[in-house]
Amino acid sequence: MNKSLIAVLLGILCLCGAVFSQPGPPPGGGTPGERLRQEGDIPGAIAEFEKAYARDPKDQTSILNLARAFSINRQLDKCFRYLDIAVAMDPSLAPLTDPDLLTARDDKRWAEFEDKLVATLNAKLGNPYKDIEYAKALWRFRAWDQAFFTEVGIAGRKIGMKSSVVEALWKFKFMIQKRSQEELEGLIARKGWPRVRDVGPEAAFAAFLVIMHSEDGRQKKYLATIKTICEANELPWERYAAIYDRSLFNDGKPQRFGTHTSYNEQTKTTELYPLEDESKVNEWRKDIGLPPLEEYLKQFNIIFKPRKK
Repeated sequence: MNKSLIAVLLGILCLCGAVFSQPGPPPGGGTPGERLRQEGDIPGAIAEFEKAYARDPKDQTSILNLARAFSINRQLDKCFRYLDIAVAMDPSLAPLTDPDLLTARDDKRWAEFEDKLVATLNAKLGNPYKDIEYAKALWRFRAWDQAFFTEVGIAGRKIGMKSSVVEALWKFKFMIQKRSQEELEGLIARKGWPRVRDVGPEAAFAAFLVIMHSEDGRQKKYLATIKTICEANELPWERYAAIYDRSLFNDGKPQRFGTHTSYNEQTKTTELYPLEDESKVNEWRKDIGLPPLEEYLKQFNIIFKPRKK
């Protein structure tokens, strides 16, 4: 596996909506059940989520956590039971893009659950999902795109990011992403790039994620389209900057907008991926409405002082 590619992927996950735990101490935030889930102890997490549910049966977060954990643990009768309870309380698209529910997706009950939830949301929200079949595919892509990042983090913390287990997980991730990329390209060829007015914002964003995570030139192929989508205010300009920079990275070139960071295995720190021109980066960022790079990099605890022209 290409180590530099993995490092850059780790650096851009927060920009693209993924959740990933860097190797090191276990995550300390969240409830006891959430911490156990983050460490891969699903039976332990289930026990804690059940305690939380018993304390407050109206807490939708605990109910969804139970559904996710039961899906991972292949207890699908219980998974669907709690999914039904959760969406009856407050219908949301969240389950349809949740990577922890991939096992439930393979069950014959998923289609009925999804159809019922989409019909409820369409009636409640004024029919935002018009091309439902396209939206379903995109929700599925998003779930698969975000799958197994938690597991990579668990393996990285416990046995190292260069272990054979992590290598195998990344290889599996890239195989999944390639499958989604090929399927999405076929859909775009038939239907065009998904628009918010047809599939909703969550599904439309899924198309960006799938193309963003490709390795074979698809970023360049769709760069002009994504620029048009940003001009229509269907994606923020930081997404255009990210995919532009990623296309440069795939060509072995420095980035333009400074959206990409990389994780340094030796120093255990996050670093800025090389820039095309430090003296112009803030000018280029300003042209598309982005804040100065030094402000953006504060979230990564990276100090940046641009060179003067």
